[in-house]
Amino acid sequence: VCFKKPGIHGPTKEKTMNFPRKLLSAAIAAAFLSSAAFAADFNPGSYSASAVGMKGPVTVNVTFSAHKIEKVTIDPNNKETVGIGSVAIEKLPGEIVSAQSADVQGLSGASMTSRAILQAVSECIKKAGVDPLTLKAKKTIEQHASKETLSSDIVIIGGGVAGMSAAVNAADNGAKVIIVEKMPFMGGASAICGGQYAIQGTKLQKQKGVANDPPQALVYDLIGNGHNYNNLSSLKTLAEQSPRAADWAIDRFNLNFIDQKLQYRAEFQNDRSLYLKNGCGPMTESLRQAVKADGIQVLTDTRANKLIVKDGRVIGIEAQGKNGTNYTIKGKAILLATGGYGANKDMLVEPLKSALYYGPVSSTGDGHKMAQEIGVPLELMEFGKRYPNGVEAAPGRAASVIQGNYRAWLKSGILVNANGKRVVNEKASNNNIMRVLEKQPRGMLFLVMDEPTFNVFKAGVHTLGITDDQIDKWLKANGSAAPIFAHGKTLKEAADHAKINAEELAKTIDQYNEYVKAGKDAEFGRPVAFMKETIKKEGPYYIVEQQPRFATTMGSVKVNEALQVLGKDGKAIPGLYAAGEIANAVHGDDSSPGMNISWGFTSGKVSSENMLKSIGKLK
Repeated sequence: VCFKKPGIHGPTKEKTMNFPRKLLSAAIAAAFLSSAAFAADFNPGSYSASAVGMKGPVTVNVTFSAHKIEKVTIDPNNKETVGIGSVAIEKLPGEIVSAQSADVQGLSGASMTSRAILQAVSECIKKAGVDPLTLKAKKTIEQHASKETLSSDIVIIGGGVAGMSAAVNAADNGAKVIIVEKMPFMGGASAICGGQYAIQGTKLQKQKGVANDPPQALVYDLIGNGHNYNNLSSLKTLAEQSPRAADWAIDRFNLNFIDQKLQYRAEFQNDRSLYLKNGCGPMTESLRQAVKADGIQVLTDTRANKLIVKDGRVIGIEAQGKNGTNYTIKGKAILLATGGYGANKDMLVEPLKSALYYGPVSSTGDGHKMAQEIGVPLELMEFGKRYPNGVEAAPGRAASVIQGNYRAWLKSGILVNANGKRVVNEKASNNNIMRVLEKQPRGMLFLVMDEPTFNVFKAGVHTLGITDDQIDKWLKANGSAAPIFAHGKTLKEAADHAKINAEELAKTIDQYNEYVKAGKDAEFGRPVAFMKETIKKEGPYYIVEQQPRFATTMGSVKVNEALQVLGKDGKAIPGLYAAGEIANAVHGDDSSPGMNISWGFTSGKVSSENMLKSIGKLK
């Protein structure tokens, strides 16, 4: 950057030194960035590459001109979760082209899909003849914060199943609704749940053979499983209102279930559980589409950080968008549907703190903290739902194998400890198995399977997002690294890789096979309906670890039957309601199978009805 005197070539020292230093630096930096952005010499053309995402391979095609990344497209035949991985698939290609680099930030909450896309794009850059590490994205200059004030009949913080169902029901009744969601997408924990829905007292349960399943039966079961810690006000609401809420949700959101009979669960005296077809993904997407169709305003990438209180009434919230916008959002009624706090170690106590976490990164207890700041007391903060069927897919992070286990019990799978002995009825409640597991050597149990059982186990875990690529990797490690997916041509070989007592395991299998032939488990009372096959005498055999995993927390704000949040004096705080996991004391210290989805829909519908009633809009 220079000035020239007439007739003189090149810059003079005097003129260069007198040029304003800030302008000179800015001009040089701009020239450098401009040249850096176009410095790459690509081999023009289109290149493809794949990397493993959350649910399988993600294939990317990148088109290059001589000096530019022109286009990034992603094969639509990927299996990534709708509304989570699919959001990364939608957003990242444009960001990569804009940055002219794979050095962009992945989408929060969709890290595995983001990682797969960026890895595949980097591989395409290599194929085009350039080292991707030399292409560094230019960092966006921080934007100046702006202020915006919005108003609505109802403001909902959190876009999980409770928040979205409340929003849709309110909008269907003519209310103006705003949803504030801190993630780039709506879904919350419901988007990655196991897909089990307990449909107590519904039309569908009656159609499938259970003619009478009254509210009292559900109360009895949930108090037993929750060890009498349940919030009785919200439990009454759940028991009385869940049948009509489920009938509404099934119809309103077109929920589809796997065509099978109701599932036996030890936690329930009546069969209530059905599995959503293809898991929770389609259910959550149906909710998103209903929100969109109703014209509900949704602010994603926007974190609520404060409840606004005036004269003892909650009248709105303060929130901040990713772009720096500071929002003041006024509402006649405010709903906390912010989920749990499983991803926030500072809010956890043992044994939750040491358990493998498999929930969403968004569960950081934001709603609990905002409520505390205005004097709302919390309850059951020490409790969370732990399952005895996790594998350590990454350090400190679990993958669920519960659907694989359920299928293994229908074949010949058994649970043993490190000594090679059965210690529990495999079809006992998750809570009972969990209590046995935590007392075992090495703090885990092991699922032992012959080959036919392992094949159905694999099909089951596929429904939870575990891919064949992951299983192959874990089997290749053969017990030498987490998670333990040991195997062998003989039982001793598999047991040795899993580091469990092979001699005792052989005796255990012989004894179990005798129980199957006799039609009675004399030791632990496994139901005969799940003892139809003996364990084969010939290999191969497979042994999979079973560790505690958790995602759902029980700690809650206190609510009444109308799901109004209660203050320190035990009285309802005007204008403030809660739904979903932030009010999970309904379950006590442990939630029963399928009841989290049931509570999400029930609390969403009931809270919205009470908010509508309070503002005079309930039809």
